[in-house]
Amino acid sequence: MSQEFKVVFQPSGRGVYVLPGTVLLEAAARAGHVIETPCGGMGTCGKCLVRIVSGECSPCDSGEHALTADQVAAGYRLACRCRVQGPVTVEIPESSIFQSGAKILSSSLGGDTEIKPAVQKRFVALSPPVGEDQRSDRDRLEDAMEGFEVGLEALRRLPDALRAGSFGVTVTTVDRRVVRVEPGNSADRLFGMAFDIGTTTLVGTLVDLSSGRDLAVASMVNPQTSFGDDVVSRIKVCRDASDGLKRLHETIIDAVNRLIGEAARKASVHPEELCRLVFAGNTTMQEILCGISPVALGELPFVPAFREAPRIKAGDLKLRACADADVVVFPQIGGFVGGDTVAGIVATQLDRRDKPALLVDVGTNGEIVLAHAGRLTATSVAAGPAFEGARIAQGMRATNGAIEKVVFDGDVRINVIGDVPPTGLCGTGLIDAVAELLRSGVLDVTGRILPPDELPRGIPEAIGRRVIELGGQHHFVLAREDESATGAPVLLCQRDIRELQLANGAIRAGIMLLLKAAGLDPVELDEVLLAGAFGNFIRRSNAQRIGMLPPIAHERIRFVGNTASFGAKRVLLSGDQMEYACRVARLTRHQDLSLDPEFQSEFGAAMLFPDGDGA
Repeated sequence: MSQEFKVVFQPSGRGVYVLPGTVLLEAAARAGHVIETPCGGMGTCGKCLVRIVSGECSPCDSGEHALTADQVAAGYRLACRCRVQGPVTVEIPESSIFQSGAKILSSSLGGDTEIKPAVQKRFVALSPPVGEDQRSDRDRLEDAMEGFEVGLEALRRLPDALRAGSFGVTVTTVDRRVVRVEPGNSADRLFGMAFDIGTTTLVGTLVDLSSGRDLAVASMVNPQTSFGDDVVSRIKVCRDASDGLKRLHETIIDAVNRLIGEAARKASVHPEELCRLVFAGNTTMQEILCGISPVALGELPFVPAFREAPRIKAGDLKLRACADADVVVFPQIGGFVGGDTVAGIVATQLDRRDKPALLVDVGTNGEIVLAHAGRLTATSVAAGPAFEGARIAQGMRATNGAIEKVVFDGDVRINVIGDVPPTGLCGTGLIDAVAELLRSGVLDVTGRILPPDELPRGIPEAIGRRVIELGGQHHFVLAREDESATGAPVLLCQRDIRELQLANGAIRAGIMLLLKAAGLDPVELDEVLLAGAFGNFIRRSNAQRIGMLPPIAHERIRFVGNTASFGAKRVLLSGDQMEYACRVARLTRHQDLSLDPEFQSEFGAAMLFPDGDGA
């Protein structure tokens, strides 16, 4: 194992261990920070500005023309051009963080979003009842609110709130309804949460709706994975078990409530102060969240239960929030192209591109959207869980002990999350290892690990010695027995490569069929936007080498972070953005690849790795 250096990012305090020579931009992504890179990491825009607080990170010749001499002297660097040379502490200015504060999107992605939440709060001072004025508490408030209707939950609280506040109360309204009343003046405390409900992971962001600031983030592995690691497995549970939908629904509701509790504690907010909850997820996840059977999605022609979601209250779903709070579920496009894809379009404003652009969200269910000639076309592919480390012999999620980076430089260098002995391999490490094996010639285009007697001449001896035979098949040693946490070697098995080929082939086939239907060659793409937590950690050159991404210049491939979470936040902060989401969902054409006669042949071709560098 190679020495790793710790990189600490301020003001978050998050730290990661990385290999020497790792670009700061990549280290920041591993720590959960998405930094602005409008130029695609070419060092020309100067938007990824960071400051070295302590440690060594010398200025790079390439790209430093974007900085002044005074900035360099003060420790400022470009995160996309500066490489880690030792332990270092790095400050990320707010202006360099994608999605920071109230700036919902940087100018490169279409400008700022006005903070105009559908939820409002205001203080109302009422006159107390007297002999000649014996109006009911409800009538008294509705008269003062000029046409607003008091909901049941607010009415239940109203008598006590009025008298505790000496008839001065703060009212929370959604549209023309009063959903909550509190004694006294708390108009400055207005909160909501935006959720990304993925097949594998769940993320909830608690937001101050007055300022647009993120107050707390909570995340967890989706506990529904115990029912199956993909949406097809969960649909099957709903179909085959009489209580399948009930159990899956209760599992996701319980998980969301735990996220609410964790985020509320971090932000010192009471859960009942949450007056709007916005959810973005794939079609299956959204329907299960709502308690709607997704069984029709498991049968041709894969019809979703809704396109625009019904109006739901938090109390209807037993969520820990104001009982009358609106639960907003994203509209869906069709089939398995759900709300998370719509959220991605909203987050990136993909429909406003004047040149061909591709949005790719790599995950268990891969979603792809093409913007071309004023129209959007979307599809989904069943990539499977290989990218999440599942179905890989020693695969694991991206957590401590996972090999997340692999580099060949005469021998194998690995980066392990947490700077501990390796236990297994996560998705990014899997892609890296296969890309390096292809470059070195240990792996052929069919995905076969070559036996020692077939390895190409000139291959480093240390690399060749790592090819071993077990059970009649050849495998590659990433970490030896004495290097691992288990006392057994960490192997990349032949079967693992086949699993990657299935996932990779699905993504690649989906991209090629969208482009073919639009009459586009991959080189005509102006931009490829990589979304999702996993997508943010992929190394572009390696994703291109295995054929996952089109062979275009690296600067035209951009990381845009968790667009499902970000799009949900945009809708949370602005009622106009929900209208925008509904509009793009209606206008986006759904291309169902299950009905495309060319899919199987394209998928078969995509199972082969590119012959050559692939970039």
